[in-house]
Amino acid sequence: MSRIGKKPINIPEGVEITVSDNLVTVKGPKGQLNKIIPKDMNIEIKDNVLTVTRPSDSGPHRALHGLSRSLINNMVEGVTKGFEKTLELVGVGYRATKQGDNVNIAIGYSHPVIIEPGEGIELDVPAPNKIIVRGIDKEAVGLLAANIRDVRRPEPYKGKGIKYLDEKIRRKVGKAGK
Repeated sequence: MSRIGKKPINIPEGVEITVSDNLVTVKGPKGQLNKIIPKDMNIEIKDNVLTVTRPSDSGPHRALHGLSRSLINNMVEGVTKGFEKTLELVGVGYRATKQGDNVNIAIGYSHPVIIEPGEGIELDVPAPNKIIVRGIDKEAVGLLAANIRDVRRPEPYKGKGIKYLDEKIRRKVGKAGK
């Protein structure tokens, strides 16, 4: 049995989950999320507890069991608490400014880089060297944060670039002079 798949999901107060065929809809205080779960997985809701079971012990069913449970759990967590990723700009002259909903990043290129948030995502710039990506969809928040980081990845010699707040950059020693 999958260690993650067999865990039950407690449904908090104010969250409503509906399952029709393989479409799971989760409504909560922060919004609504829809996700198509593989048809083979069985989803049961009893007494504010959701459980995901698989029909057999075959390889594909075992692989989808934990995945399906994690996707539903992330949806429940997203509509109650939300998700957030913090990025940090490291380097002289690297800064971000908020323009309406968009974020303008000056990161050493000859042109400014403008980041537009997707639907249901909010960008915040609390300091010139920090960008916070917030939203209810974990996948969309992570994807936008990764796309912002890809504008200029941190380099290993001086550590300049855009990095996650909790990311450790493995530094390399520069060329030894004579």
